[in-house]
Amino acid sequence: QVQLVESGGKLVQAGGSLRLSCAASGRTFSSYAMGWFRQAPGKEREFVAAISRDGDSTDYRDSVQGRFTISRDNAKNTVYLQMNNLKPEDTAVYYCAAVWTQYINVALTTSAYEYWGQGTQVTVSS
Repeated sequence: QVQLVESGGKLVQAGGSLRLSCAASGRTFSSYAMGWFRQAPGKEREFVAAISRDGDSTDYRDSVQGRFTISRDNAKNTVYLQMNNLKPEDTAVYYCAAVWTQYINVALTTSAYEYWGQGTQVTVSS
């Protein structure tokens, strides 16, 4: 049983920066690969970024590559998403998720994830 609590979402102007946090319960956080996903109104949830158990491997969707950085602090049971140079098309509800795996490739699709946070709204104004 894992509970994920997200925070940090808010309204920000285009070109600005924002950092999202996701705090996880339990003592086995380091056994989970973690991911960030987002969902805009009327659209399907899409992959944003993922990070392996030890943080050595990361992956991003093309549209955020170079702007977003996923990181984790296993001592704090927390995963982060640093978002820079935000664009209006980044507007969405952002979700963090956890999957018990040592393989980064498993963490690249929504169907693999076992646990999800409640979501936090990010709105980028133009």
